[in-house]
Amino acid sequence: MNLVNDDVITEKKFVHNFNGGPSILPKTVFEQASRSVLNYNNTGLSILEMGHRTKDFQSIMEEARALVRELMNLDDEHEVLFLHGGASTQFMQVPMNLLNENETAAYADTGVWSAKAIKEAKLFGNVDVVCTSKESNYNFIPKNFAVPNDSKYFHITTNNTIYGTQWQSIPAVSIPLVADMSSDIFSRQRDFNSFALIYAGAQKNMGPAGVNLVVVKKNILGKVKRALPTIMDYRNHIKEGSMLNTPPVFAVYVCMLTLQWLKQQEGIEAIEKVNNQKAEMLYQAIDNSALFKATAVKEDRSKMNVCFIIKDISLEKKFLNFAEQNNIYGIKGHRTVGGFRASIYNALPVSSVEYFIDVMKEFEKNH
Repeated sequence: MNLVNDDVITEKKFVHNFNGGPSILPKTVFEQASRSVLNYNNTGLSILEMGHRTKDFQSIMEEARALVRELMNLDDEHEVLFLHGGASTQFMQVPMNLLNENETAAYADTGVWSAKAIKEAKLFGNVDVVCTSKESNYNFIPKNFAVPNDSKYFHITTNNTIYGTQWQSIPAVSIPLVADMSSDIFSRQRDFNSFALIYAGAQKNMGPAGVNLVVVKKNILGKVKRALPTIMDYRNHIKEGSMLNTPPVFAVYVCMLTLQWLKQQEGIEAIEKVNNQKAEMLYQAIDNSALFKATAVKEDRSKMNVCFIIKDISLEKKFLNFAEQNNIYGIKGHRTVGGFRASIYNALPVSSVEYFIDVMKEFEKNH
């Protein structure tokens, strides 16, 4: 009998992956996850078909949550949750849980995602946009603004993937601080206990799309007067250990593997040094170029998403084609702004940045 050989898994073509998300993950994570898709831990079951109430998966969930707590050095006042949906779900779940109809929350408007969060928050209470950089196409982080002390909380988006800006220092406020860290979670050391609530879609530095990390300080919950849908109440997820309903099993598993990898890299403080090195190299190459130009204000440049343009716009498509021919993937800018975006998340090696710089120099030499 002749069988079609469908069980042969060919190794993927190697590319330098600068995609904004879903993004590059460590090679060792792919290798272990792929083995577990076929046979998890010699159970004879795929991780994709494993019951979420089994001891095997419960240990995965517990380890993933414990790794977050360890890597972020969280105190006992904070809880760690893995929830369905991306950060966009949190745009409404945060104010639903924290903001009464007659109260006001303060928001910083630094890009598309913060603007979306503001829109959703207005459904549940009042919103005070205390600062914005919209008039400059979000190419800088606002400074010298005041956050009213009677605001219920202050919300920021720590890194802006589309525009390549990042809060280099976190504002000190006397009210609860809420942060969307989707695109720079685990990339730099911070006092994470100073935040009342952190949320992050997994698909940048933490894992695949489909799961959302929430770190929440317990004492800010239970203060709204509205009745909350069971599935939207953080307290119910805390009580059930992120197992209130069937969790995204595979996504949580890959997050656990990625967090294990980060721990093996000696944690957030160590990976931050590598991230700083990659960003410095790439920005320096762009600043020294006669053909390319960075778009974000220098002091606010993102260490995760390097956004830039080509001065001769007629060469934009040629450069994209040249990059693709040289196995550079994912550098086309967001559809709303154009240009280019090189995302240099945790798992992207320094060698890929060095290679990309060489490709840019070669293109410039010929144009």
